[in-house]
Amino acid sequence: MSVTGSDETGIAPPRALARVKAFLADGSDHSLARRMAGTAFLIRVASAAIAYLSQVLLARWMGASEFGVYVYVWTWVLLIGGLGDIGLSLAAQRFIPEYAGRQALAHLRGFLAGSRWLALGVATALAAVAALGVTALAPWLDRAVTVPLYIACASLPFYALTGVQDGIARSYNWTNLALLPPFVVRPLLMIALMGAGVALGLRVDAVTAILAAVAATWLTGLGQLLAINRRLRREVAPGPREYAPRTWLATSFPIFMVEGFYLLLTNTDILVLQQFGAPDQVAVYYAATKTLSLVAFVSFSVAAATAHRFTEYHVAGDRERLAAFVRQAVRWTFWPSLAATLVMLALGKPFLWLFGPRFVEGYPVMFVFALGLLARAAVGPVERVLNMLGEQRICAAIYAGAFALSLVLCLVLIPRLGPMGAALATATALVTESVVLFWVTRRRLGLRMLAWGRP
Repeated sequence: MSVTGSDETGIAPPRALARVKAFLADGSDHSLARRMAGTAFLIRVASAAIAYLSQVLLARWMGASEFGVYVYVWTWVLLIGGLGDIGLSLAAQRFIPEYAGRQALAHLRGFLAGSRWLALGVATALAAVAALGVTALAPWLDRAVTVPLYIACASLPFYALTGVQDGIARSYNWTNLALLPPFVVRPLLMIALMGAGVALGLRVDAVTAILAAVAATWLTGLGQLLAINRRLRREVAPGPREYAPRTWLATSFPIFMVEGFYLLLTNTDILVLQQFGAPDQVAVYYAATKTLSLVAFVSFSVAAATAHRFTEYHVAGDRERLAAFVRQAVRWTFWPSLAATLVMLALGKPFLWLFGPRFVEGYPVMFVFALGLLARAAVGPVERVLNMLGEQRICAAIYAGAFALSLVLCLVLIPRLGPMGAALATATALVTESVVLFWVTRRRLGLRMLAWGRP
């Protein structure tokens, strides 16, 4: 009996600890990718908790109508800001491994500097165009959204810069530096600024919230810039720089189209709902869909950890390792996503109630929206595989078709069904997109992007 007790209390823990140490010390690509994906997921979970807290606080501080205005305006920032880096955030995960693998250090140094200046310049031009667009459309806009839209334009340059720096940091496996600034530091800064406003007795409305968001975006982008430059000085020796903007843009533009259509696809429901529904309906729908954000974080985390590996294996011509790594990435995406979906649906009502009793009305929307997210998770980081392996044009075409389908369905269903119509439109588009992506990847690359079945 004493020996058994010793095994249970004295031997098992050291064995478990040894396995943990072995996993952390394992330098293989699979283990490193799992650790990166795990770190990315934990950061996004922490980000979800912070974002959820900030949304609850904003809804409580501002009320449903002002919160709806803030959601509408910040959705435009997410949409335009996500396009501001013109695809260079993902292109970084293609060019940096390629230049490093070929020892093309001059081109590597040129990309590290030039990509950020290029994104900053393009995003600044987009901000100016967006402000002119608000001026031109002002007679047709709700007066409550006009001033917040003007203010939000100021966030675009550093929002895009943060996106490119995210891609650079991921390419060097600096997951914390890639994700902590935009997903943890920025929302915490915004909560702190809004909380200070409440404590000082300032008027807390959509204008105040957008001002806080802009300030947090600038401070975060600058801090990340300084931290990345410090690390790059240790990683890349100083020397001459070769700039190849045409080559970068030839690759990044189709990726930019993919990202653009994806952002349109995932935000069209809110933008159309704003046109046909009241601000409080937008707020309820936004709360319901964002409650399921944990599911999407799994896909995001796996993609963040694996995209540059697809490029490495492709450049090296290692087809067997590429296929095995792709299958593993799909499994890492789907099964945790399924578990997360079940948990979030089970706890959906209590989570929505935190926003206020009215927000529980969005609970049925969660079930419909979850179908689209699970369909997307079933094919794993398929769009990253296509983008990293030179199939970005067909990927962009698929996303364009999915966006068009979503827009048409939103215009048809939202006037009749309201928020439920928005959820049905988005879920249908996501399911259709996932089926087509699976079929194209199998036909063009010979890769089976499913979490089950034989490879």
